[in-house]
Amino acid sequence: MNKKYRAMQVVAPGVLEMTERPIPAPAPDEVLIKIEACGVCGADLRDTEKAPQAGQPGRIPGHEIIGYITRKGGRVPDIWQTGQRVGVGRLGGYCQQCKPCRNGLFHLCENQLTPGLSCDGGYAEYVVMRHTALIAIPAELSSVHAAPILCAGTATFNALRHGGARAGDRVAVLGMGGLGHMAVQYARHMGFEVTVIARGREKERTAFQLGAHHYIDALSEDAAACLKEDGGVDLILATAADSETLSALLPALAPRGKVVLLGTGRTPLQIMPGMMIGAERSLAGSFVSTPAQTERALHFSHLFQTLLVTEQLPFERANEALSRLKMGKVRYRMVLTMNQDN
Repeated sequence: MNKKYRAMQVVAPGVLEMTERPIPAPAPDEVLIKIEACGVCGADLRDTEKAPQAGQPGRIPGHEIIGYITRKGGRVPDIWQTGQRVGVGRLGGYCQQCKPCRNGLFHLCENQLTPGLSCDGGYAEYVVMRHTALIAIPAELSSVHAAPILCAGTATFNALRHGGARAGDRVAVLGMGGLGHMAVQYARHMGFEVTVIARGREKERTAFQLGAHHYIDALSEDAAACLKEDGGVDLILATAADSETLSALLPALAPRGKVVLLGTGRTPLQIMPGMMIGAERSLAGSFVSTPAQTERALHFSHLFQTLLVTEQLPFERANEALSRLKMGKVRYRMVLTMNQDN
Protein backbone atom coordinates (compact mmCIF):
# COMPACT_ATOMS: atom_id res chain seq x y z
CA MET A 1 0.00 0.00 0.00
CA ASN A 2 1.16 3.50 -0.79
CA LYS A 3 1.94 5.17 2.54
CA LYS A 4 0.60 8.52 1.36
CA TYR A 5 -2.74 9.62 0.03
CA ARG A 6 -3.96 12.56 -2.02
CA ALA A 7 -6.48 15.09 -0.81
CA MET A 8 -7.95 18.45 -1.78
CA GLN A 9 -7.40 20.84 1.12
CA VAL A 10 -8.44 24.44 1.74
CA VAL A 11 -5.50 26.83 1.21
CA ALA A 12 -7.47 30.09 1.08
CA PRO A 13 -11.16 30.98 1.43
CA GLY A 14 -12.97 29.13 -1.35
CA VAL A 15 -9.77 27.70 -2.85
CA LEU A 16 -8.65 24.06 -2.73
CA GLU A 17 -5.27 22.60 -3.59
CA MET A 18 -4.09 19.05 -4.10
CA THR A 19 -1.80 17.78 -1.37
CA GLU A 20 -0.23 14.52 -0.22
CA ARG A 21 -0.37 13.37 3.37
CA PRO A 22 0.70 10.23 5.25
CA ILE A 23 -2.14 7.70 5.52
CA PRO A 24 -3.36 8.02 9.14
CA ALA A 25 -3.73 5.16 11.56
CA PRO A 26 -7.17 4.87 13.17
CA ALA A 27 -7.50 5.43 16.91
CA PRO A 28 -9.08 2.64 18.99
CA ASP A 29 -12.62 3.95 18.29
CA GLU A 30 -12.00 4.81 14.64
CA VAL A 31 -11.81 3.18 11.23
CA LEU A 32 -9.73 4.04 8.18
CA ILE A 33 -11.87 4.34 5.04
CA LYS A 34 -10.62 4.13 1.47
CA ILE A 35 -12.96 6.56 -0.28
CA GLU A 36 -14.77 5.70 -3.50
CA ALA A 37 -17.10 8.71 -3.84
CA CYS A 38 -18.02 11.91 -2.03
CA GLY A 39 -21.01 14.15 -2.70
CA VAL A 40 -20.69 17.91 -3.03
CA CYS A 41 -23.13 19.76 -0.78
CA GLY A 42 -24.11 23.39 -0.39
CA ALA A 43 -22.65 23.29 3.13
CA ASP A 44 -19.25 22.63 1.52
CA LEU A 45 -19.32 26.15 0.12
CA ARG A 46 -19.52 27.56 3.65
CA ASP A 47 -16.97 25.10 5.02
CA THR A 48 -14.38 25.96 2.37
CA GLU A 49 -14.66 29.69 3.12
CA LYS A 50 -12.84 29.13 6.42
CA ALA A 51 -9.14 29.85 5.88
CA PRO A 52 -6.66 27.51 7.59
CA GLN A 53 -5.04 28.74 10.79
CA ALA A 54 -1.41 29.80 10.58
CA GLY A 55 0.91 26.81 10.68
CA GLN A 56 -1.96 24.31 10.38
CA PRO A 57 -2.79 22.16 7.34
CA GLY A 58 -5.92 23.18 5.49
CA ARG A 59 -9.15 21.37 6.21
CA ILE A 60 -10.29 18.69 3.75
CA PRO A 61 -13.99 19.31 2.93
CA GLY A 62 -16.74 16.81 2.12
CA HIS A 63 -19.36 15.00 4.19
CA GLU A 64 -21.21 12.63 1.83
CA ILE A 65 -18.58 9.91 1.95
CA ILE A 66 -18.74 6.36 0.60
CA GLY A 67 -15.85 3.92 0.83
CA TYR A 68 -14.48 0.69 2.26
CA ILE A 69 -13.04 0.03 5.72
CA THR A 70 -9.37 -0.87 5.35
CA ARG A 71 -8.33 -0.78 9.03
CA LYS A 72 -10.19 -0.60 12.33
CA GLY A 73 -9.25 0.30 15.88
CA GLY A 74 -9.33 -2.19 18.72
CA ARG A 75 -12.55 -0.85 20.26
CA VAL A 76 -14.60 -0.79 17.04
CA PRO A 77 -17.59 -3.19 17.34
CA ASP A 78 -17.73 -6.36 15.26
CA ILE A 79 -20.66 -5.05 13.19
CA TRP A 80 -17.97 -3.14 11.27
CA GLN A 81 -15.44 -5.24 9.38
CA THR A 82 -12.53 -4.53 7.05
CA GLY A 83 -13.65 -4.65 3.44
CA GLN A 84 -17.16 -3.48 4.34
CA ARG A 85 -18.66 -0.60 2.33
CA VAL A 86 -19.77 2.21 4.61
CA GLY A 87 -20.81 5.82 4.48
CA VAL A 88 -20.36 8.94 6.60
CA GLY A 89 -22.70 11.92 6.39
CA ARG A 90 -22.67 15.39 7.97
CA LEU A 91 -22.39 13.86 11.43
CA GLY A 92 -18.91 12.57 12.17
CA GLY A 93 -19.67 10.45 15.22
CA TYR A 94 -21.48 10.99 18.50
CA CYS A 95 -19.77 10.81 21.90
CA GLN A 96 -22.27 8.53 23.72
CA GLN A 97 -21.77 10.55 26.93
CA CYS A 98 -23.47 13.98 26.65
CA LYS A 99 -27.09 14.54 27.72
CA PRO A 100 -28.59 14.32 24.19
CA CYS A 101 -26.72 11.04 23.58
CA ARG A 102 -27.91 9.62 26.90
CA ASN A 103 -31.45 10.51 25.84
CA GLY A 104 -31.03 8.72 22.50
CA LEU A 105 -30.74 11.95 20.47
CA PHE A 106 -27.47 10.91 18.87
CA HIS A 107 -27.82 13.30 15.92
CA LEU A 108 -27.96 16.20 18.39
CA CYS A 109 -24.79 15.16 20.27
CA GLU A 110 -23.07 18.15 21.87
CA ASN A 111 -19.64 16.76 20.94
CA GLN A 112 -20.46 15.63 17.41
CA LEU A 113 -17.68 15.96 14.86
CA THR A 114 -18.52 17.55 11.51
CA PRO A 115 -16.58 16.19 8.51
CA GLY A 116 -15.18 19.00 6.42
CA LEU A 117 -15.53 21.50 9.26
CA SER A 118 -14.28 20.23 12.64
CA CYS A 119 -12.47 17.20 11.17
CA ASP A 120 -11.22 16.24 7.72
CA GLY A 121 -13.78 15.06 5.20
CA GLY A 122 -14.12 13.16 1.97
CA TYR A 123 -12.44 15.15 -0.81
CA ALA A 124 -9.59 12.67 -0.46
CA GLU A 125 -8.52 9.10 -1.05
CA TYR A 126 -8.65 8.14 2.65
CA VAL A 127 -10.26 9.39 5.85
CA VAL A 128 -10.43 8.26 9.49
CA MET A 129 -13.78 8.44 11.29
CA ARG A 130 -15.34 7.47 14.60
CA HIS A 131 -17.21 4.18 14.31
CA THR A 132 -20.33 5.91 15.68
CA ALA A 133 -20.54 7.87 12.41
CA LEU A 134 -20.66 4.79 10.18
CA ILE A 135 -23.63 3.96 7.95
CA ALA A 136 -24.03 0.58 6.26
CA ILE A 137 -24.57 0.93 2.51
CA PRO A 138 -26.97 -1.48 0.75
CA ALA A 139 -25.29 -3.57 -1.92
CA GLU A 140 -28.06 -2.63 -4.38
CA LEU A 141 -27.11 1.07 -4.42
CA SER A 142 -24.08 2.39 -6.29
CA SER A 143 -21.69 4.61 -4.36
CA VAL A 144 -22.54 7.56 -6.63
CA HIS A 145 -26.26 7.21 -5.92
CA ALA A 146 -25.79 6.51 -2.22
CA ALA A 147 -23.44 9.40 -1.40
CA PRO A 148 -25.91 12.32 -1.57
CA ILE A 149 -28.56 10.34 0.32
CA LEU A 150 -26.27 10.57 3.36
CA CYS A 151 -27.11 14.28 3.62
CA ALA A 152 -29.75 15.61 1.22
CA GLY A 153 -31.63 12.32 1.08
CA THR A 154 -31.80 11.58 4.78
CA ALA A 155 -32.61 15.22 5.61
CA THR A 156 -35.70 15.28 3.38
CA PHE A 157 -36.73 11.69 4.14
CA ASN A 158 -36.78 12.22 7.89
CA ALA A 159 -38.37 15.66 7.66
CA LEU A 160 -41.28 14.05 5.83
CA ARG A 161 -41.46 11.06 8.19
CA HIS A 162 -41.57 13.30 11.26
CA GLY A 163 -43.65 16.08 9.74
CA GLY A 164 -46.95 14.72 11.00
CA ALA A 165 -48.60 14.22 7.60
CA ARG A 166 -50.29 10.91 6.80
CA ALA A 167 -50.88 9.07 3.54
CA GLY A 168 -53.42 10.99 1.50
CA ASP A 169 -52.55 14.36 3.06
CA ARG A 170 -51.50 17.34 0.97
CA VAL A 171 -47.81 18.27 1.09
CA ALA A 172 -46.20 21.29 -0.54
CA VAL A 173 -42.48 21.24 -1.35
CA LEU A 174 -40.94 24.70 -1.59
CA GLY A 175 -37.96 24.56 -3.95
CA MET A 176 -36.84 22.09 -6.61
CA GLY A 177 -33.10 21.99 -6.08
CA GLY A 178 -30.80 19.41 -4.55
CA LEU A 179 -33.09 18.89 -1.54
CA GLY A 180 -36.41 19.56 -3.22
CA HIS A 181 -36.07 17.04 -6.03
CA MET A 182 -35.52 14.31 -3.41
CA ALA A 183 -38.40 15.52 -1.25
CA VAL A 184 -40.80 15.25 -4.22
CA GLN A 185 -39.87 11.62 -4.83
CA TYR A 186 -40.06 10.61 -1.17
CA ALA A 187 -43.36 12.44 -0.64
CA ARG A 188 -44.97 10.74 -3.65
CA HIS A 189 -43.90 7.27 -2.52
CA MET A 190 -45.07 7.96 1.05
CA GLY A 191 -48.57 8.46 -0.30
CA PHE A 192 -48.93 12.24 -0.13
CA GLU A 193 -50.58 14.54 -2.67
CA VAL A 194 -47.56 16.60 -3.72
CA THR A 195 -47.45 20.22 -4.86
CA VAL A 196 -44.14 21.75 -5.94
CA ILE A 197 -43.64 25.50 -5.57
CA ALA A 198 -40.69 26.96 -7.47
CA ARG A 199 -39.65 30.11 -9.32
CA GLY A 200 -40.28 29.86 -13.05
CA ARG A 201 -41.40 27.03 -15.30
CA GLU A 202 -37.98 25.54 -16.04
CA LYS A 203 -38.37 22.67 -13.59
CA GLU A 204 -42.08 22.01 -14.04
CA ARG A 205 -41.65 19.04 -16.36
CA THR A 206 -39.04 17.46 -14.09
CA ALA A 207 -41.27 17.99 -11.06
CA PHE A 208 -44.05 15.97 -12.69
CA GLN A 209 -41.60 13.30 -13.84
CA LEU A 210 -40.36 12.89 -10.26
CA GLY A 211 -43.87 12.48 -8.89
CA ALA A 212 -45.49 15.88 -8.27
CA HIS A 213 -49.25 16.10 -8.73
CA HIS A 214 -49.32 19.90 -9.01
CA TYR A 215 -46.86 22.66 -9.84
CA ILE A 216 -47.05 26.36 -8.90
CA ASP A 217 -44.80 29.02 -10.43
CA ALA A 218 -44.23 31.47 -7.58
CA LEU A 219 -43.16 34.17 -10.05
CA SER A 220 -46.42 34.26 -11.99
CA GLU A 221 -48.97 32.83 -9.53
CA ASP A 222 -50.15 33.59 -6.01
CA ALA A 223 -48.93 30.35 -4.45
CA ALA A 224 -50.83 30.78 -1.18
CA ALA A 225 -54.09 31.49 -3.01
CA CYS A 226 -53.61 28.43 -5.22
CA LEU A 227 -53.09 26.20 -2.20
CA LYS A 228 -56.03 27.67 -0.28
CA GLU A 229 -58.38 27.10 -3.21
CA ASP A 230 -58.01 23.38 -2.64
CA GLY A 231 -58.41 23.56 1.12
CA GLY A 232 -54.83 24.30 2.14
CA VAL A 233 -51.97 21.92 2.81
CA ASP A 234 -51.17 19.77 5.82
CA LEU A 235 -47.41 20.15 5.54
CA ILE A 236 -45.03 22.60 3.88
CA LEU A 237 -41.49 21.32 3.46
CA ALA A 238 -39.25 24.34 2.92
CA THR A 239 -36.16 23.08 1.10
CA ALA A 240 -35.26 26.48 -0.37
CA ALA A 241 -33.95 29.46 1.60
CA ASP A 242 -36.75 31.76 0.46
CA SER A 243 -38.12 33.47 3.56
CA GLU A 244 -40.32 35.90 1.63
CA THR A 245 -42.16 33.19 -0.29
CA LEU A 246 -42.43 30.95 2.77
CA SER A 247 -43.86 33.73 4.92
CA ALA A 248 -46.53 34.33 2.28
CA LEU A 249 -47.39 30.62 2.24
CA LEU A 250 -48.16 30.30 5.95
CA PRO A 251 -51.86 31.28 5.60
CA ALA A 252 -52.26 28.31 3.23
CA LEU A 253 -51.59 25.84 6.03
CA ALA A 254 -54.65 23.84 7.04
CA PRO A 255 -55.65 23.88 10.71
CA ARG A 256 -52.95 22.07 12.68
CA GLY A 257 -50.77 22.18 9.59
CA LYS A 258 -47.01 22.28 9.96
CA VAL A 259 -44.02 23.92 8.29
CA VAL A 260 -40.71 22.06 8.42
CA LEU A 261 -37.58 24.07 7.64
CA LEU A 262 -34.65 22.47 5.82
CA GLY A 263 -33.18 25.24 3.68
CA THR A 264 -31.10 27.76 5.62
CA GLY A 265 -30.95 31.46 4.92
CA ARG A 266 -30.18 34.78 6.59
CA THR A 267 -33.50 36.55 6.01
CA PRO A 268 -35.95 36.35 8.96
CA LEU A 269 -39.38 34.82 8.52
CA GLN A 270 -42.33 37.18 8.96
CA ILE A 271 -44.86 35.39 11.16
CA MET A 272 -48.05 36.70 12.73
CA PRO A 273 -48.43 34.79 16.02
CA GLY A 274 -52.23 34.96 15.94
CA MET A 275 -52.34 33.19 12.58
CA MET A 276 -50.35 30.29 14.04
CA ILE A 277 -52.15 30.18 17.38
CA GLY A 278 -55.74 30.43 16.15
CA ALA A 279 -55.47 27.41 13.84
CA GLU A 280 -52.90 25.57 15.98
CA ARG A 281 -50.35 25.67 13.18
CA SER A 282 -46.71 24.89 13.95
CA LEU A 283 -43.22 25.60 12.67
CA ALA A 284 -40.24 23.31 13.19
CA GLY A 285 -36.68 22.81 12.04
CA SER A 286 -35.35 19.44 10.94
CA PHE A 287 -31.74 18.33 10.98
CA VAL A 288 -30.06 15.30 9.43
CA SER A 289 -30.61 12.00 11.21
CA THR A 290 -28.83 9.23 13.05
CA PRO A 291 -26.87 6.56 11.18
CA ALA A 292 -29.68 4.04 11.78
CA GLN A 293 -32.29 6.41 10.36
CA THR A 294 -30.06 7.14 7.39
CA GLU A 295 -29.83 3.42 6.70
CA ARG A 296 -33.63 3.38 6.59
CA ALA A 297 -33.57 6.23 4.05
CA LEU A 298 -31.09 4.28 1.92
CA HIS A 299 -33.25 1.16 2.06
CA PHE A 300 -36.37 3.15 1.13
CA SER A 301 -34.47 4.76 -1.74
CA HIS A 302 -33.58 1.33 -3.09
CA LEU A 303 -37.07 -0.13 -2.66
CA PHE A 304 -38.79 2.73 -4.49
CA GLN A 305 -35.88 3.80 -6.70
CA THR A 306 -35.98 7.33 -5.29
CA LEU A 307 -32.52 8.24 -6.53
CA LEU A 308 -30.90 11.62 -6.71
CA VAL A 309 -30.14 13.16 -10.07
CA THR A 310 -26.35 13.41 -10.06
CA GLU A 311 -23.42 14.68 -12.07
CA GLN A 312 -19.91 13.27 -11.61
CA LEU A 313 -16.41 14.71 -11.65
CA PRO A 314 -13.05 13.28 -10.55
CA PHE A 315 -12.14 14.64 -7.13
CA GLU A 316 -9.10 16.38 -8.62
CA ARG A 317 -11.63 18.81 -10.14
CA ALA A 318 -13.21 19.71 -6.80
CA ASN A 319 -12.63 23.44 -7.38
CA GLU A 320 -14.64 23.22 -10.58
CA ALA A 321 -17.42 21.35 -8.81
CA LEU A 322 -17.67 23.98 -6.07
CA SER A 323 -17.58 26.81 -8.60
CA ARG A 324 -20.42 25.28 -10.58
CA LEU A 325 -22.41 24.72 -7.41
CA LYS A 326 -21.90 28.32 -6.32
CA MET A 327 -23.10 29.62 -9.70
CA GLY A 328 -26.16 27.37 -9.65
CA LYS A 329 -24.97 25.31 -12.61
CA VAL A 330 -25.15 21.88 -10.96
CA ARG A 331 -28.19 19.83 -11.98
CA TYR A 332 -29.42 18.85 -8.51
CA ARG A 333 -26.38 16.99 -7.03
CA MET A 334 -22.68 16.61 -7.81
CA VAL A 335 -20.53 13.64 -6.78
CA LEU A 336 -16.73 13.44 -6.80
CA THR A 337 -15.19 10.05 -7.57
CA MET A 338 -11.79 8.67 -6.60
CA ASN A 339 -10.04 6.33 -9.04
CA GLN A 340 -7.30 4.85 -6.92
CA ASP A 341 -4.60 2.36 -7.71
CA ASN A 342 -3.05 2.28 -4.24
